[in-house]
Amino acid sequence: MALHVRGTVLPDGVVRDLWLVGDRVTFEPVTGAETISDGGWVVPGLVDAHCHLGIAPGARPIESLDQARELAVVDRDAGVLALRDAGSPYPYPELDDEPGMPRLARAGRHVAAPRRYLRDIGVEVAAGEVAAAVTAQAKAGTGWVKLVGDWIDREVGDLAPSWDAATMAVAVEAAHAAGARAAVHTFSEEGVEIMVRAGVDSVEHGTGLSLDLIDEMARRGTALVPTMINIRTFGKIAEQARERFAGYADHMIAMRDRFPSVVLAAHEAGVPIYVGTDAGGGISHGLAADEMLALHEAGIPAADVLAAASWKAREWLGFGGLVEGGLADLVVYDADPRVDLRVVKAPRRIVLRGGVFK
Repeated sequence: MALHVRGTVLPDGVVRDLWLVGDRVTFEPVTGAETISDGGWVVPGLVDAHCHLGIAPGARPIESLDQARELAVVDRDAGVLALRDAGSPYPYPELDDEPGMPRLARAGRHVAAPRRYLRDIGVEVAAGEVAAAVTAQAKAGTGWVKLVGDWIDREVGDLAPSWDAATMAVAVEAAHAAGARAAVHTFSEEGVEIMVRAGVDSVEHGTGLSLDLIDEMARRGTALVPTMINIRTFGKIAEQARERFAGYADHMIAMRDRFPSVVLAAHEAGVPIYVGTDAGGGISHGLAADEMLALHEAGIPAADVLAAASWKAREWLGFGGLVEGGLADLVVYDADPRVDLRVVKAPRRIVLRGGVFK
């Protein structure tokens, strides 16, 4: 049965009628359609552009498809109707087209250096094996590869790049040759600079960004997914590490404290920014609204944050918005989120793949 929605449709801000036929949108009236929402602000389904359905609380791999499904439902019920899984130790391609599941863009497993990432999460390889590992993980995903660009080096006592710059460049080249985009986990100043200049497609976290590198990202069109609610946990990480690695602890705190100004500088420079929570492991699912509010608190206008969490993010991932023939994924709010972003925490109506979930 066709569905009918009327309201102020964003981003255009025009009051109009939408008819949902199957999982597609049309502006052409459909006789007999059931009106499920009349009034309010209609937003293309929200996106969490950095999460991990394959990682359970406690930073361990999930054990079943049902666990991934349950985590995805938490996001869906918060109005997040598309996800980019930025690295999963557990494969779940069965969910790609499952009714009721958010749209999915998936990386394979993280590609990391030996003993330089979370245990059992990534594929850990030496420099000479990176290209082959990236190629294999590109096949395991749906258009994305996740690289671990830096992590704590216990011999150094601080963050350090996972491999040398030449190997990092090879990793990005291998991803592109396999038809995938490369996302990089990076905290450190050195790691993020190496990866941006290697041509990575998106920087995840990016706490080490400098103003010069921000300008380079803007020139290249390199995206930034800041995961600000995750960066706020750096204090806990530093506390746990301080006894053995005091320099690392101080470094993490300093990066945390300057990060809001870094993100605002990136926005002002024109770097594409997208909303991602890093849910999975230490961050709960369903917190995209909190991430949006954190970006707004950093100084990014509410309308730009909403775009970064909705229509622009959907376009970036290939899911599109509420256009003729587009995907029937939408969230309805009682007030204009461009005016008061807090309303994204309370969706009135949620429609995914043409099905009503609230």
